[in-house]
Amino acid sequence: MKGEGGFSIGIVLFQKVTSLDFVGPLDILSRNPEARIHLIAHTLDPIGADNGMRVIPDTTFADAPQLDMVLVPGGPGTMSMMEDDELIGFLRSSGENAAWITSVCTGSLLLGAAGLLTGYRAVTHWTMMDALPIFGAEPVAERVVADRNRVTGAGVSAGLDFALTLTALLWGNERAERIQLGTEYDPHPPFDAGSPAKAPPQVVSAFRAGSARLTERRMAAARRAARKLTVNA
Repeated sequence: MKGEGGFSIGIVLFQKVTSLDFVGPLDILSRNPEARIHLIAHTLDPIGADNGMRVIPDTTFADAPQLDMVLVPGGPGTMSMMEDDELIGFLRSSGENAAWITSVCTGSLLLGAAGLLTGYRAVTHWTMMDALPIFGAEPVAERVVADRNRVTGAGVSAGLDFALTLTALLWGNERAERIQLGTEYDPHPPFDAGSPAKAPPQVVSAFRAGSARLTERRMAAARRAARKLTVNA
């Protein structure tokens, strides 16, 4: 079902969201003339991203319009949001009504906590791939994973590939190629260290050590959310 005035895309925001998780997809998807994008949060108060960026939502979970697509970014804030009844309830409702259920990075953990990835193939940030089976999802180490109407992107910068993939699925490859060309998305990174399979072992070890506490806290939150999901099933 189309949202009023076009194809309605709801981007879920919360405190300590990672900005590139949603800014990249927002930019790509907004270049489709059919797209009507809504920034949705608990309230209309400014959202503080994990890098200090401030974002103003334009609607709330309670007042959001009918959505054709829900898009959930990740970030450190997902730890508390996995146990936030209002956000999780909104995602469950969206899962019943929206044609497309999507996420970037650890936003997939919020989909999992809402019971929306059970039996689906999915991807998340590489440090949290072990959390996906906790929610009954099959982890797949790919940049973008599309399984029926679930589309998930890997960590942060994968949101660009994710949005181009969705554009192609919805409006065709040529549309996606035109947007890619218009945004001059032709990456040639100065280093080939963008995944644990490519990065030097000492870089991977250093990153794992530096993020170990955050990873452990996220895993603990995922387990609590999964237990709650089982109780409410």
